[in-house]
Amino acid sequence: MVTVGIIGAGRIGKVHVESISTKVANARIKMLADPFIREETAQWAKKMGVAHVTKDYREVLADPEIDAVLICSSTDTHSPISVEAIRAGKHVFCEKPIDHDVAKIREVMSALEEHPVKYQVGFNRRFDHNFAAVRAAVDAGKIGEIHIVKVTSRDPEPPGMEYVKVSGGMFLDMTIHDFDMVRYLTGCNATEVYVEAAVLVDPAIGEAGDVDTAVITLKMENGAIAVIDNSRKAAYGYDQRVEVFGSRGMAAVSNDTASSAVISSAEGVTGEKPLHFFLERYMDAYAKELQYFVDAIENGTDTPLGVVDGLEPVRMGLAAKKSLAEHRPVKIAEIG
Repeated sequence: MVTVGIIGAGRIGKVHVESISTKVANARIKMLADPFIREETAQWAKKMGVAHVTKDYREVLADPEIDAVLICSSTDTHSPISVEAIRAGKHVFCEKPIDHDVAKIREVMSALEEHPVKYQVGFNRRFDHNFAAVRAAVDAGKIGEIHIVKVTSRDPEPPGMEYVKVSGGMFLDMTIHDFDMVRYLTGCNATEVYVEAAVLVDPAIGEAGDVDTAVITLKMENGAIAVIDNSRKAAYGYDQRVEVFGSRGMAAVSNDTASSAVISSAEGVTGEKPLHFFLERYMDAYAKELQYFVDAIENGTDTPLGVVDGLEPVRMGLAAKKSLAEHRPVKIAEIG
């Protein structure tokens, strides 16, 4: 049994509390820490089986019974708490991104060299059953040599402006999942990024210095070309699709829906809209990623995503921002 402490009681912290409490049988949550935790959340956590709630995350790091730490706090705390937890001898699951600063991610890498604990980054979409099936087809050689990868990722609604201002921008907040997905499906890193982007959803996003609509092309180490299209608002729901095309065939997945029923009548042919947002689409994936993390601790095996998997999508995101600013393709090698 792996004993866990969770740092951060916001939306994603609560998702992980629920996942461990209900779906990960070989883990238990001893402590939940958040400096702004409300009494309502504290009572909910106790009902979910959390033994102790605190406002000081260092209590989690100091507890000798806690084997592993889940870092679900604000992005600016991810890398410093990672380093503290690693030095405290705790295994670490860190939500994406580790940091927006490559140098700070490399500090985490250095800490891991000195203290070789397990470290996993929270790119949950790799554990979605649809995307995993595409990767399995690639691994089985059914697609052959990969030529083109397409990723569509569109949110049902843009985030609030307060979040936009501190998110690091769309490429480091939203597209970072898609950068990871391209790496996952191709099995290699990107070498070059080019971006065309605009503000087409909400002028306030542009006023905050960000974009809300983008098409990104990437050149990959294996020669494949990848295309990502993003929008902060899809009127019909959460749009998450991928396609991998190669020398022997193609694998593609559509959106998850509440049902696969298609109704045909005199008025037309209709079906369900996509599931509304990421909590509906990816709850099983959140549980699966934690199961892999806990199993790696218990079995002494590697985590499915290490610190390098946290570094490369950030480098891709920073290259995307540079490409947009300078109106040119940017080599990943230009980023630290």
